[in-house]
Amino acid sequence: MRLTILGCYSATPRSLTNPTSQVLEIKNHIFLIDCGEGTQVQLRKSKVKFSRIKHIFISHLHGDHFFGLPGLISTFRLLGREKELHVYGPKGIKEAITLLLKLGDSWTNYPLHFHELNSKETELVFEDESVTVSTIPLDHRVYTNGFLFREKLAQRNLDINAVKQYKIDKSQFNNIKAGKDIVLEDGEIVKNELLTFDPPKPKSYAFCSDTAYKESIIPLIKNADLLYHESTFLESEKHLAPKTKHSTALEAASIAKKANVGQLILGHYSTRYKSIELFKEEAKAVFENVDLADDGAIFDF
Repeated sequence: MRLTILGCYSATPRSLTNPTSQVLEIKNHIFLIDCGEGTQVQLRKSKVKFSRIKHIFISHLHGDHFFGLPGLISTFRLLGREKELHVYGPKGIKEAITLLLKLGDSWTNYPLHFHELNSKETELVFEDESVTVSTIPLDHRVYTNGFLFREKLAQRNLDINAVKQYKIDKSQFNNIKAGKDIVLEDGEIVKNELLTFDPPKPKSYAFCSDTAYKESIIPLIKNADLLYHESTFLESEKHLAPKTKHSTALEAASIAKKANVGQLILGHYSTRYKSIELFKEEAKAVFENVDLADDGAIFDF
C-alpha cells in the first residue's frame, strides 16, 4: 500500500503548495482522494498514469477539495479515454460537473458514473474481491465524509515443502489457499494449517478531511494502520477551530491515540505558519508516531 500526497495545504494554492489531493495505491487499484486545483500537474510530477485512475473519492464540495475535478475529467476525454470513471462525492457533485461539461460542449466520450452521498451514517461505497471503501462522517461547515480503505484478507500462502511431503496434486492448490483441508487417497485428512502459512495482515488507511474534533469517528477508524487527519491550526489559534469547523494538530493526535492507529499523518495546514514542523512538535506531545504530509511526499506501509 502506497500513499502519495499531491497537495495538503488549506485554502488557496500558492507557488510552492497545493490544496488537498492524494493517490492511494492498494491491491492493484489507484484511488484518487480529493482533487483540488493543480491535481493534474501534481499527477504528472508524481508519474501517476491517468488511465489507471478509475475511482475518485471527493470528501466535500469546498473548492480546495474538488475544483480540479472538472479539468481532470476533461483531460481524460482529450487523452481518448475509453474506460469508465466512477466519482464518489456529496449530493450535488453530479450537477456541478455536468453543468460545466454541458456549457463547454465537452461531454465525455467515456462512461462517467456519479455515486452521490448524503447519509450521515457510515456506509460501504465500494467493494470488490480485494478492497472495501466506507465513509467516515465528519463535522464541517458543509456535508463532508472521510473515507476508510481496507484490504480484504488474502488467500493463505502455500507451504510448498509440506505440499510435496504429502504428495498433493497441483489441482488442489486453489482449495488449499482458500483454507480447505485435504483428503489424501488413503483417506487421511491433512489440516490446512499444516499446508499453509498465514496471509499478511490486511492493511487499512483512514482519510479524515476537513473536520472539527469529532470523537464519534474513533470506532470507525479503530486500529487503522495509517490515519491522515487534518490539522489546520496550532493550539495558539485553537479559538478559530470551532468557528471554522477545523482541527488543531493536538486534536488530531488525540484522535489518533484514542483510535490506537499505527501512524498519524498531519495535513491541511493553514499557510499562516512559518514551518509545518510546528504541527509535528505539538502532535508528538500526545501521540508519538507522527509524520507530516507535504506535496510530493510518499508513504509506504
